[in-house]
Amino acid sequence: MRPERTPRTLRQIADACSFVLSVTKGKTLENYSGERLLRQGVERNLQIIGEAVGRLRREDPETANRLSEHERIVGFRNVLVHGYDLVDDGIVWDTIRTNLPLLLSEVEGLLRELGERSSEEGEANRQ
Repeated sequence: MRPERTPRTLRQIADACSFVLSVTKGKTLENYSGERLLRQGVERNLQIIGEAVGRLRREDPETANRLSEHERIVGFRNVLVHGYDLVDDGIVWDTIRTNLPLLLSEVEGLLRELGERSSEEGEANRQ
């Protein structure tokens, strides 16, 4: 039986992914590296994603295992939180451009299977 919190946790992941992709759209690595507030907002949302994936792994491992990078996501969250002075903007940027769209797609697919919508999908359907 799937835990009751799974859809909410998946929506949190989708929301944070959508936020990061939105605020970095049209930006370059140089823009990202040069804007402290942008970096901090992105890193905070990546931490949220890592926390949510970690919770999903504990509460609903079957669903978490369907996220292709679930172990790396939690590991990356730990670097952001505990090794913040070691964070490489280039690695964060590559993660945003390469891994986040895939994660968002996987999470939205899981939400569809559960009959749920991410907030972004809900907004698009309301307009």
